[in-house]
Amino acid sequence: MTTTKDPTIFSAAKSAAASDLSDENILVQYRETGDRSLFEALIHRYQTEIFSYLRRYVGDSDTAEEAFQGTFLQVHLKCYQFDSARRFRPWLYGIATNQAIDAQRRNKRHRMVSLDRTSFTDNDDRASSWAEKLVGDSPDPHATAAMEENGRWINASVAELGETMQQVVNLVYYQGLKYREAAEILGIPVGTVKSRLHVAIQRLGTLWEETHQKGED
Repeated sequence: MTTTKDPTIFSAAKSAAASDLSDENILVQYRETGDRSLFEALIHRYQTEIFSYLRRYVGDSDTAEEAFQGTFLQVHLKCYQFDSARRFRPWLYGIATNQAIDAQRRNKRHRMVSLDRTSFTDNDDRASSWAEKLVGDSPDPHATAAMEENGRWINASVAELGETMQQVVNLVYYQGLKYREAAEILGIPVGTVKSRLHVAIQRLGTLWEETHQKGED
């Protein structure tokens, strides 16, 4: 008796099996077997999250798409270099960040913004308040409405912070990574991540006040 395997059912079964595996196990199995369905499972898990990160980082969909394709090409090419004792997600974000920078340079969109290191030692309350605006999860409906109304201003201002501060804001506030994960991705100490965030939030708070005071005058 002969049986015929439906390739669609077979592929779906493999995808379902992959869904029970950790990211790290999927990548290890992919590099050992070359099973394309495992690689596709990783793309499926991260496509929305990584594209959103790249879109915010580079500022336009076309460059983000270029960086996205480059990211997963590098995952394929570098899968043999992955240390299975590490976590996959920070490793992936590190690749995506490098691809975003490379894509910006290729498209001549990369801008370096030089900011004076201004001291904000007397304004910690303002920084805390502005961090809440940036995250946008305040239960106060008025704060939520303000966040929506000024969303474009916020995105534009973050883009003007300079690359080093923009990186930590995108990773920690927008992507929800932990300080240690952001530090691993960027190859810097955790303390540096925290200090860059502090300066970034203080700078955004100052810009916010300056902009809205001008609008009220």
